[in-house]
Amino acid sequence: MERPARVRILDAAHELMLTLGLARVTTKEIAKAAGCSEAALYKYFASKEELFIRVLAERLPRLTPLLGSLVDEPGRGTLEGNLTDIARQAALFYEESFPIAASLYAETQLKRRHDEALRKLGVGPHVPIEQLAAYLRAEQTVGRVRADADVFAAASLLLGACAQRAYAYDAADERPEADVFAARLARTLLAAVAA
Repeated sequence: MERPARVRILDAAHELMLTLGLARVTTKEIAKAAGCSEAALYKYFASKEELFIRVLAERLPRLTPLLGSLVDEPGRGTLEGNLTDIARQAALFYEESFPIAASLYAETQLKRRHDEALRKLGVGPHVPIEQLAAYLRAEQTVGRVRADADVFAAASLLLGACAQRAYAYDAADERPEADVFAARLARTLLAAVAA
């Protein structure tokens, strides 16, 4: 049985964005790779920017659902375990999204359109930072994070380090393994914010 057109389009977009970069891939190429017309692509996705956002949300490691579930249940699991899980998901997300998104910065007009699309959809790279800060604030309310801890700074440090791992080790012979990296990062952050 043939996969639905929307699934084929997302799969094709993911593959082409990984190999060609977001700036270079066209909706015409994506439609062709998906075995459909460009008009069919636009039936499901309003723009290349929306398609990119859907690839990030549906084809890459899922950071947002993890953060959302933790915000709703502060005190669940251990703080170190939760921070390790968050760091692992974030490291994998940035590792997979960096090659796709990096080309955005090469084309000013595309970057502007992309940023505008993110604003309209209420998403963007700032959202995980805000969600992680909300989780850490929730943990403050149950006494597991120090009351004087700057949760926004802590969230920015953790996610910034995960993004930097994707960038900094792209040209290196070996990237630090995600599980080990996440555990070390979580322990370090925990030492600064734990009650």
